Amino acid sequence: MAPLYTLHPQPFTVMFGNLSNYAEAQTEVLIGTPGSLRELARPSGAAYYVRRYYDGNSKLRDQYIGGPVGDPGADAIAHALRERMDETNRIIADIRILRRQGFQVVDAKTYATVASLHNHGVFRAGGVLIGSHAFGILLNTLGARASAYFTEDVDLARNEQLAFPNMPRRSLLEILSDSGIQFTEVPHLDSREPATSFKQPGRSQFHVDLLVPSPDETFPVIPVPELQAHATGLPYLRYLLGESQTAPLLAREGCCLVRVPLPERFAVHKLIVSQLRVGRSVKSQKDVSQACSLLALLGDQYPGAIEAAVSAVPVRARRYLNRALALARPLLQDESPRAWEALTDSAVAKAHK
Repeated sequence: MAPLYTLHPQPFTVMFGNLSNYAEAQTEVLIGTPGSLRELARPSGAAYYVRRYYDGNSKLRDQYIGGPVGDPGADAIAHALRERMDETNRIIADIRILRRQGFQVVDAKTYATVASLHNHGVFRAGGVLIGSHAFGILLNTLGARASAYFTEDVDLARNEQLAFPNMPRRSLLEILSDSGIQFTEVPHLDSREPATSFKQPGRSQFHVDLLVPSPDETFPVIPVPELQAHATGLPYLRYLLGESQTAPLLAREGCCLVRVPLPERFAVHKLIVSQLRVGRSVKSQKDVSQACSLLALLGDQYPGAIEAAVSAVPVRARRYLNRALALARPLLQDESPRAWEALTDSAVAKAHK
């Protein structure tokens, strides 16, 4: 059996740490490739500055920066942008090295979408990236690699109302449009309910889901007024979102700071969710696989983390966690006995030892 995880050599984790510091300092990131700064002439003869780049949909775009060329204000803006572009290109060189080493790097669509959310302060206000992209970020943060994952979902969640300094004037759908991707609302199964998901038109499966905690084990549609949107309520999501941290999302085009759950809560929640999925065995298997990779790593490197996460599991969710242990046992019991002991020594799961 292949190991559940492997640690990256220390020089690469140090490089990732430097990228984390860089991401922490960014208030706004370039969406799409850094591109190039150009001077274009108007029919009148006056020249102005544009940034030519590829957006999240891999389309070549010109972004008006200012003008006319020679105006002190426009020249200062262009100079500052050129420095940002040069700095981003230097960061991209480091990300390229980390990508070859096996660090998780997202595609252009995902990065442009998440960068749009970052630039509008969604993560600073308390929004949390969950799902498989969060799994990749957590692996990077823990300095490890595991089985590759593939997803065309961007799962955005929030626990309480997002704490924006000023309420956004634009809706979530409008914020997402800054990515260069023309998202549309996905009709709800119940036509009377508003949309909670947004996707790229056509055959593309790329989409963004907005999620909030459900008050029970149903999946209600719940308004999110600060984003002028609606979300799907998920059972036990409040547990997952109870503790979070900031971390950088890496892409070929750059990096940006996002908010993700703590790895131990992410892993335990994945086990719980695996038992809530009805008729979706492939996704359940992926949930258990991701959970076990993180649990093995946490059991070896972070004593006490698993026990703390299990002790916080809501009473009603414990039966789902106990059921999931039968699926986790073949992956953890022999391969990672520390994680298995930590998982099963709790009051929740003693019967599964």
